[in-house]
Amino acid sequence: MRLLRTIVLSLLTLAQLALCAEDYYKVLGLNKQATEKQIKSAYRQLSKRYHPDKNPNDPTAHDKFVQVSEAYEALSDAESRQIYDQYGHEGLQQHKQQRGGGGGGHHDPFDLFSRFFGGGGHFGNQPGQRRGHNVEIKVTVPLRDFYNGATTEFQWNKQEICEECEGTGAADRVVHACPVCNGRGVRTVRQQLAPGMITQVQMQCDACGGRGKSIKHRCPVCEGQRVVRKPTTVTLTVQRGMADGTRIAYENEADASPDYVAGDLIVTLVEKEPSLEGEDNPDRVDGVFFRRKGDDLFWREVLSLREALLGDWTRNLTHLDGHIVRLGRKRGEVVQPNHVETVPGEGMPKWHEDGDSVYHKTEFGNLYVEYVVVLPDQMDSGMEKELWALFQKWRAKKGVDLHKDSGRPEKPVMHDEHEHEHEHEEL
Repeated sequence: MRLLRTIVLSLLTLAQLALCAEDYYKVLGLNKQATEKQIKSAYRQLSKRYHPDKNPNDPTAHDKFVQVSEAYEALSDAESRQIYDQYGHEGLQQHKQQRGGGGGGHHDPFDLFSRFFGGGGHFGNQPGQRRGHNVEIKVTVPLRDFYNGATTEFQWNKQEICEECEGTGAADRVVHACPVCNGRGVRTVRQQLAPGMITQVQMQCDACGGRGKSIKHRCPVCEGQRVVRKPTTVTLTVQRGMADGTRIAYENEADASPDYVAGDLIVTLVEKEPSLEGEDNPDRVDGVFFRRKGDDLFWREVLSLREALLGDWTRNLTHLDGHIVRLGRKRGEVVQPNHVETVPGEGMPKWHEDGDSVYHKTEFGNLYVEYVVVLPDQMDSGMEKELWALFQKWRAKKGVDLHKDSGRPEKPVMHDEHEHEHEHEEL
């Protein structure tokens, strides 16, 4: 009986630990299979969302900000994550105590935020706080992604705060006051202008570059620069119907530095030139060659002389999402060269912030089809004689003489003869 009770208590304890192990994942909105990249991405988004500087009127924002920071600290390190997954909060706390982390064992959440975005852990609205420049990037997007919507990724060479030294520039992460300027960042220099005339000028300290800080051992990764450049992957969501030239802002995702708050990364969507082959057209649809103007699409369809004159033809256009747009004429229906047909509702989806949801039903522009009639370069002599005889027959019955109806002269009049007639009229 005692053994059974012990087993039951052990199982209950394990169950509680398992429940606790899910807390940090829930805080970040992830599951236990989340990758390191997903954990970092979740922290970047949630830390900005709940940052106290951004929510001055929300008393709960600070607690949420701290929770997000604690969750990231626990799950971003492979060893602590493994301990957390197996033993939960209690096991993780014991591990930190054994390593000399004390009872809490957590870093300042603002320091963690600063390692990602700079600015001392704040959002740039502090008095005298600098903000970095925005960075603008153009990303080409195929027309089918503008039509269907898509989530893709792109890379750019971003300046980030060195993780090895946490932005200190020092291998031991220890920063000292500059001995030359005593931590002021400037030093006073005396200059003699003339005999008996001496002036004092303040100049930026060349020993510390004006930072007022110095290090003894340079970080081997950033070589004391405190920042490094490396390829950074950004997830881009293209919503259905977005316009060519749409600008998407990623808040505080530009170049980072310990000296200022990172600016915004501005991504401009640019429509990509179509190609029949390649990854942009795996299904070889006609729609990739549609031309877009606002919410409308344009297409040029080629007809033979027989089709334009006699009808009895069909075309199946494959649209950007693969559905078929059927064009055609019955026998006897004539299509004039350069005629433009309007196909309602087959253009681009009209962008709306709610998308296609219970709050909004997506509307579409029109598809405009221009017909181009191609005439044969030459004909078989037998066919030419038959067609000539046929047209002459119908011309005699119902034909129209365009030259005669135009009112133009029946025969050409030479310029000299025309002047001579005028001379006789004057006499």
